[in-house]
Order: sequence, then C-alpha cells, then structure tokens
Amino acid sequence: MRLPVLFLLLLVALSVNAQPPVEPAADAVSGRTALVIHGGAGVIERSQLSAQEEAAVRAELDRALDAGQAVLAGGGTALDAVIAAVRVLEESPRFNAGKGAVYNALGEHELDASVMEGHSSRAGAVAGVRTIRNPVLLARKVMEASPHVMLMGEGAEKFADEHPGIERVPNDWFDTPHRRRQLERAREREAAERAAGVDAADAEPGRYFGTVGAVALDVHGHIAAATSTGGMTNKRWGRIGDAPIIGAGTYANEQCGVSATGWGEFFIRAAVAHDICARMAYRGDSLQVASDAVVMQRIPAMGGDGGVIALDREGNIALPFNTSGMYRGWLRADGSRGTAVFAD
Repeated sequence: MRLPVLFLLLLVALSVNAQPPVEPAADAVSGRTALVIHGGAGVIERSQLSAQEEAAVRAELDRALDAGQAVLAGGGTALDAVIAAVRVLEESPRFNAGKGAVYNALGEHELDASVMEGHSSRAGAVAGVRTIRNPVLLARKVMEASPHVMLMGEGAEKFADEHPGIERVPNDWFDTPHRRRQLERAREREAAERAAGVDAADAEPGRYFGTVGAVALDVHGHIAAATSTGGMTNKRWGRIGDAPIIGAGTYANEQCGVSATGWGEFFIRAAVAHDICARMAYRGDSLQVASDAVVMQRIPAMGGDGGVIALDREGNIALPFNTSGMYRGWLRADGSRGTAVFAD
C-alpha cells in the first residue's frame, strides 16, 4: 500500500519542479507619475501673441498642471488627474473649450468631450451639448453611469439632469468677446472665399484649432486621457470633430495614451490617437517615433494639420505638432515640468 503513495508524492514533486519560475508582472507598479496637457494647436504666431497674453496662457497651463499633479502626488488615479487638469482649462476663456468655446454659424456654442481609461478600456463621450458647464465631467459620467460610450445633444443633457454634480448653464454663459470677433472674421472670410470661388475643402491649413486635453500616468501604472473642445469657429449642420471620438481625438490603453488637437476631419479619417498606440503595440515603435510618424508625416500627407500630446507607461512623453504653435505643458516622471507655446 505504501508504494502507490510514494509514487504519487514523487509525481507531485516532479510536477512542481517542472513549473517555470514565476516572473514579475509586466505591468508591475513603477511608482512613476507623469502628466501632459495641451490647450490647442494651430496658427499661433509670435507677432499675434503679446508677451502679456503668452504669460497669461502659460499661467493657465500651470494651473492645470498643478491640479493634475495634486491628484497624482496624493496617489490618485490617472482618470481623476486628467479630469482635474481639463476642468481648469474648460473654466478658462483663453482656450476653445468650456467657457472659451468658439461660436458656431448661428452664433451659439456646441461642445464636445471624451475620456478613456487605459487599463479598463472604459470610455465616455458627449457631442453637441449646449448647456453643460464642464463637458469632460459629463463624458466621465457617461462612461461610469451608462451602458453607452457616446451621447449627444439634448439626450446627453437629459442624462446630465439625472446625475448630481453636472452643472447646467445658459448657452450664453460661454460667450466671450474675442470668440465673437473670431466668428465675425470667419464670416467675412467665408463671404470673400465664396465670392472668389474658393471651395471650403481648399481652405488654408491651421485655421481649425483650439482644443484642450490631458494624459496622465498614475502610481498604479495606469494611463488615462481626456479631451474637450468647442469645435470649429463658424461650424454648421451639427458638425462634430475628432475630440469626442474614441480612437481619433482620444485614446488610451495599458501602454499608451493620446489626446489630439487640430483639423478634426483628418484626425478622424486617420484614427490618429489609436494609430499612435497601435504602432507601439504592433510594430514596437517608441512613443516618439509613433507620434512623429502620424503627426509629422501621415496627417500632412493627407492635407491636414495639428498636434498631439502622448504618454507611455514608462512616463515618456511626446508633443509633436506640425503647426506654428501648440499650447502645452508637462510634468515628467523625473519631476521636471514646463510649459511652451511655439516650436522652440
């Protein structure tokens, strides 16, 4: 009777010894944190931006970095960090999102936003909302409290009424004098182009810009991205750009996170945010190589322009843009931080 028992014990020992050694998890928590933000890319010329205005823009970017950094430093999630940073930018009249949203062709405001959490693949978005003070908060609520990814217009606003914490404001709350002047100039330019027989498809690059976004890496090794915008000045027919479209203006997975800004029609066609992360996953490209290939090569070859902010799970950041400027700020994994406007 003892032989079978000894035999079984021998088999168990051999089986245990045959198991491969346990390797550390590939996504083990590194303790690194990083944050990168943008306030839009486009035609931002030094001659058109006074030193005082540039300083004011940089101060707002710093405030957004401070908000996100406070979350990360306290051990908070990447999702909370990007929401905190984007809310600051939505509250500023200097960026085309929230309070600073541009006017559509009817002289009103329609806002879009999206958010994505990389490790869970959860995402939420809203499009064409008119009375939501902070669209990024509603995008998060769609992600967390609905079975859907994107809600639009009146339906999204009715959904907001069912959830505390989403503030509604009159549409004219978003009015600002400088955005009104932009609308007037756009109408004048449109009339001149029409008289000259210039097709809208031949419009000059750099005209369509102004979005805010953030991408963060938290101490848990998780990445999240968020984007918010007022869209295109003088837009009509309920036009929606790339900002609320997951994979175009916003995307995050376990390895990579991206928020885009630029000529949305091209960013949608190229699935810009997803393409950058896909190049890393399928080709083994670095974050910088993947971002440059899409923003500096693919988009210009299609006739579009703009930029992105991107971050990977190692805390590396990339901020390529093919326009004359992009409002941007960063907090690197080594603790260094900064803001910039122009290419240099």
